[in-house]
Amino acid sequence: MIVRFKDLCLDAADARELGGFWGRVLDGEVVDAGGGDTRVDPRAARSGAESIWVNRVPEPRTVKTRVHLDLRLSGADPAPLLEAGARLVREPDAEIDWWVLADPEGNLFCAFASGEGARPGPFELVVDTADPAAQARWWAGIVGGTAEISEKGYAYIVGAAGFPWEYWVFDPVPERKTVKNRMHWDVDLLDPEPTALIRAGATLLREPTDQTRWWVLADPEGNEFCAFPPRPTE
Repeated sequence: MIVRFKDLCLDAADARELGGFWGRVLDGEVVDAGGGDTRVDPRAARSGAESIWVNRVPEPRTVKTRVHLDLRLSGADPAPLLEAGARLVREPDAEIDWWVLADPEGNLFCAFASGEGARPGPFELVVDTADPAAQARWWAGIVGGTAEISEKGYAYIVGAAGFPWEYWVFDPVPERKTVKNRMHWDVDLLDPEPTALIRAGATLLREPTDQTRWWVLADPEGNEFCAFPPRPTE
């Protein structure tokens, strides 16, 4: 393990509107992060890793969302999500037993019926990938945890350092990544610089600047993520 999972970031044309939506969905406080950005802090969060930074960007969403959250509902159907502003994309059918929805900017996410004793809200982070097993093993080597390979073709990680949900899933899809992901995750480095990440196979995309104190990197399939230096200790 050379990093810890830190939090999620979501690109938005209107960060205030989109942050408000996710605040309603996650029962979270929407914080003004400055510069037109917001941050959603779920009230029931068990750590800061459940926060979502909603960042204003100039480019619109043009392709299917390759990174998304799966939610467990508090009831039998997603009516509260639709009332909050979600759009229904697909209902459960012979192939799937969950609902596919979209937020106000078209970012897809999935909602599953509540289970006995299950905590409502996000329970897994899902990443589209060409090679689920390779991606799961790579990230497990970076952030710890155990990579599990399913006979159904997907793979997932349990027990990653700092990861706040049950599963980090890598789902096989036929299409390759072609544009920047609208949702990405951040990590906290254990070392002062991302040298070990780069040695492990990450690609450095951008160094820290006067305005930013983090590195932007990409994993072996090109998924962008930000790496922050270790937090100061008192």
